[in-house]
Amino acid sequence: MSITRLHPGPRMSQAVVHNNTVYLAGQVGTAGADVATQTQDCLDAIDGLLAEAGSDKSKLLQVVIWLSDMADFQEMNAVYDAWIDPANPAARACGEAKLATPDYKVEFIVAAAI
Repeated sequence: MSITRLHPGPRMSQAVVHNNTVYLAGQVGTAGADVATQTQDCLDAIDGLLAEAGSDKSKLLQVVIWLSDMADFQEMNAVYDAWIDPANPAARACGEAKLATPDYKVEFIVAAAI
């Protein structure tokens, strides 16, 4: 049984691959940008990490989304809905949470099959 860590640092890895599943660290966008821009930044980072792990958004298993303010739900969803593979949507949860700094409006955490 092997574990592969992508972009490991002293606190965390950006992705961990185990048993044909890739787990991504929370992805955030450009601090201070609007929620649509931050959402797109997150999704672009997710696409890149999934590709590096040998996966893609059609293989998403779970998506957890944290918004700093649920008032941004519709704006985030407009970007997310244009990105998600409608034939293969993941199990998804979205909630409100205080993020690492007030400059972050959204954070995505995903797991996908390889």
